[in-house]
Amino acid sequence: MRDQLEDAHKHIDDGYGRAQHANRVELPKRFYKDVGVAPVDGGFAVTLDGRQVHTPGKKIPVVVPAAAIATTMAEEWAAQAEFINPATMPMVRLINSAVESGNETIPAFRQEIVKFAASDLMLYRADAPQELVSEQELVWDNALVKLARHFGVRFQPTIGIIHQAQPQASLDRLAETLDGENLFVLTALVNITGLTGSGLLAIGLWHRLFSADEVWQAAHVDEDYQIGLWGQDEEAAARRAQRRVEFDTAVAVLDALRA
Repeated sequence: MRDQLEDAHKHIDDGYGRAQHANRVELPKRFYKDVGVAPVDGGFAVTLDGRQVHTPGKKIPVVVPAAAIATTMAEEWAAQAEFINPATMPMVRLINSAVESGNETIPAFRQEIVKFAASDLMLYRADAPQELVSEQELVWDNALVKLARHFGVRFQPTIGIIHQAQPQASLDRLAETLDGENLFVLTALVNITGLTGSGLLAIGLWHRLFSADEVWQAAHVDEDYQIGLWGQDEEAAARRAQRRVEFDTAVAVLDALRA
């Protein structure tokens, strides 16, 4: 189970990217001309020269439940030039990761999200400086109040990094909110949880308590405070931009599955 969860968090190596792990430099050449989307049993598939796409690792046919997801994947395949670069195919990698994980990982994915919520980013607060304390209170308290009112739960924030147990009834209620969700929803939520450090924000996003931008802002309160003090170097900015691409891709999956 742990190995499966770790695979789900390896964004760059997921899906087609994982197949290139042994040789990151020599990218495969584009081997197709035409890219399409076709309805198939169970949903929609991307086709390359009329042939349905399979995952690179386990060679499983890739079928998604929403046309919008298949269309985005097709656009990523079509955008490849002479070589296929998995780093430019975030939707393909995310969906391949879900398909290769399989439905057997659904319970583990639920547990992972609730596990993050139990020691959530928003529950551990700074004691200084006051500017950061105030920003955490403003953004995080507002989010926690929305969650508490919507789900009928309560949380116990703490100052510092010493573990603070959360009410088991609240964690059980959060777990219930994930019952019945399919593999694609849970894969997207696991990715959002890993990128933000917050299972609470991921759950709130899925239930439309927060917008994507509100989640991103809440996840970066501490980082944005440091940037305000010291500025941001180019490498850090590039890493954050890449994380935002992955975040937006997972959000797009949720949006497509709500439609």
